[in-house]
Amino acid sequence: MKKHSSLIISVVALIVALVALAMNFSCSKNAQQVSGDNASMSIEETLNNNPEIIINAMQKYEQKLQEERLANAQKLIDENIDALNNNPDSPTVGAKDAKVTVVEFFDFSCHYCHALYPNLKKVMDKNPDVKYVFKEMAFVSPVSSYAAKAALAANMQGKYAEVLDALMTNQGALSEAKVDELAVKAGVDLEQMKADMNSDKVAQIMKDTSDLAGKIQVNGVPALVINGKLVQTLDEAVIQSEIDAAKAK
Repeated sequence: MKKHSSLIISVVALIVALVALAMNFSCSKNAQQVSGDNASMSIEETLNNNPEIIINAMQKYEQKLQEERLANAQKLIDENIDALNNNPDSPTVGAKDAKVTVVEFFDFSCHYCHALYPNLKKVMDKNPDVKYVFKEMAFVSPVSSYAAKAALAANMQGKYAEVLDALMTNQGALSEAKVDELAVKAGVDLEQMKADMNSDKVAQIMKDTSDLAGKIQVNGVPALVINGKLVQTLDEAVIQSEIDAAKAK
């Protein structure tokens, strides 16, 4: 989601660097006109004859930015690992005292979250010894908040996994009426769910999740954190590989 912005930053940075370089040679030219002209011509000829230099510079700069982003993200995750893995109010599936914990930040209205879910479900089925923690975000569409609150209220009835599955496998756009319908089919007491949706507890859980996402700079969903490592993928094999690596430690 951020690649376009990063590329723009890279281009701007490269232009600034080239301008600075040109200014440097311009200053030198006042003192040594001939050598400055030759040097400027040499740079121009080199760039014209080897445009891949600019592309390589952009790629290296983008890589540097990405490495810095990942390092900063990891630091923030380390500082908030207990809130990520062990918040008692966050819905969980799987083993409670697992060696490996997978945390997902997601939005019920997010297309990519729906694309990830079947693969994540396969991983969950294959790895019942792992704890899966779900952090509901609500920014993709107006119904996101309603769906998130409904799922959290269903969790109070011990029906979170059922409602999660129903909402994430639903074909077509969600609406408040559809959320209610799917929740009832999943075995939820609708009247109790609606009461709990408007409770202070659910409001606090939503706020805590939003605050945590801000602290660790989760700016898009889905975002997975596997045993404290940020993993952005929709690929079942990648998720399984990260779980296997965490289990082996």
